[in-house]
Amino acid sequence: MTALPVLDTAIIVVAAGSGTRLGAGAPKALIAIDERSILRHALDGVFAASPMQVIVVAPAGFEGEAESALSAAAGDRADVGRVVTGGPTRQLSVAAGLGALRGEVTTVLVHDAARALTPPAQIEAVARAVTADAGAIPVLAVVDTLKRIDSTSIVEAVDRAELAAAQTPQGFPRLPLEAAYASALSAAVEYTDDAALYAAAGHVVHHIAGSERAFKITTPADLERAQLLLGAVPAASDPVVPVVGIGTDVHAFGGKGDLWLAGLEWPGEPALSGHSDGDAVAHAIVDALLGAAGLGDIGQHFGTSHPEFGGAHADVFLARTLELVNDAGWRIGNVSVQFQGNRPRFSARRAEAEAALSSALGGARVTVSATTTDGLGFSGRGEGISVMAVAVLVPDVSRIR
Repeated sequence: MTALPVLDTAIIVVAAGSGTRLGAGAPKALIAIDERSILRHALDGVFAASPMQVIVVAPAGFEGEAESALSAAAGDRADVGRVVTGGPTRQLSVAAGLGALRGEVTTVLVHDAARALTPPAQIEAVARAVTADAGAIPVLAVVDTLKRIDSTSIVEAVDRAELAAAQTPQGFPRLPLEAAYASALSAAVEYTDDAALYAAAGHVVHHIAGSERAFKITTPADLERAQLLLGAVPAASDPVVPVVGIGTDVHAFGGKGDLWLAGLEWPGEPALSGHSDGDAVAHAIVDALLGAAGLGDIGQHFGTSHPEFGGAHADVFLARTLELVNDAGWRIGNVSVQFQGNRPRFSARRAEAEAALSSALGGARVTVSATTTDGLGFSGRGEGISVMAVAVLVPDVSRIR
């Protein structure tokens, strides 16, 4: 039997996230950047660094896919790798990885698979910076002007000179890290990253220079950035051509309960009548998206022949529409909506409505405006609301190749 190599450093690659903001319908780490997944690219970087034990924390039910990625990246070094099942939180997932460490390991790196293009040199630099009693993390200087805000206004400027954006891998001496994790799990306290957890236990964390390539793939725009860096987009001779859809909807006042509009409830406002909640803004968006993707209209997918959508709110309609659009090979560029009506008074809740609609569409950019008609027409007479929406879709470049 061949003896396993002695390795004093291990890297836990956390790949158990759901990827909700990416809107891809699968665990984020398993989404393709090009012909390889996010996880596979992350592991390629890990195995290009100095030899270390590699532990992949996979989403429950997807351990086989993680094993395949690990085996392909490891090549003839598969004996240093292992897959474990992650937990419902990042902290529990890292704890699962800590439980798989070999006995000889003294330095532990914790790495987000979503930082798929992290240079091997950064992984090695973090490992070198760890000492017997101090951790180390890579950081980037903050270049944007920062503001502290409340729900509607700028409160004050924030001095960025003392701020930095943390990246991974984050490295620590093993025994203090394990003790810090045991303490945090016992107290049921959640920290934003491993460095915060380690520092909360009274330990020092140093910082080293990070890399622009170590950005985290969280949204569709991040995925597109990774694809561009890897050249995984169609050539200029085969351009990505967007498509545009237009949707309209009209509802009269007269429904039961309070008004639902633009994904929000408006207590005290008269409700719009309709098969569902009468949210004309959401319905116009659905029609615009379906039309752009060539998938018919709202009546075909959500009409009275689909009683399961009776009384449903915007988040249900939009989430299902996003699935249909993505399954057809499209992703949302942006959506612009305008409604005409005398009520409700919209401006104070514009940001809240846009955030709700954007969240339901997987983080896509949504803008909403409102206007009156100076007393003209049914909306001017206060009888109902009329809405027009325009949606832009672009081909999902991860499916092109």
